[in-house]
Amino acid sequence: MRGVYTNRRAHYEYELLERFEAGISLTGSEVKSVRAGGVDFRDAFARLTGGNVDLEGLYIPTYNEATYNNHEPRRTRRLLLHREEILKMKRGLEQKGLTLIPTRMYVKGRYFKVELALARGKKLHDKRRAEAEKTVQRELRSL
Repeated sequence: MRGVYTNRRAHYEYELLERFEAGISLTGSEVKSVRAGGVDFRDAFARLTGGNVDLEGLYIPTYNEATYNNHEPRRTRRLLLHREEILKMKRGLEQKGLTLIPTRMYVKGRYFKVELALARGKKLHDKRRAEAEKTVQRELRSL
């Protein structure tokens, strides 16, 4: 079983400002599927709806050994947060250009947790600068 799933594109596409840890509500077949491996963060984002935070677009493949109770792979999943954290996120999202992006999913004890980040999308020139810095660091390490 893999312990941590990371959203590697989030660091490239977004400037991550503030991070939050949230529990995630999963069904039994989803838990078994996550433990077996194969979570995909592509197109995943979080949305505030009526005082709750929902995670949309997270792909958890169907579990092969599940019966008729199998889950929908891209269903909306409820995130479990304290009210103060939700209000803090809401204040952050009211700023122009910020969004909630899942960055990691991991096991803590017997529960699955999702790390969310308030993020601002990077412009193309910012991505190029970050890529140039990364190549310089790589060349320095090789020397």
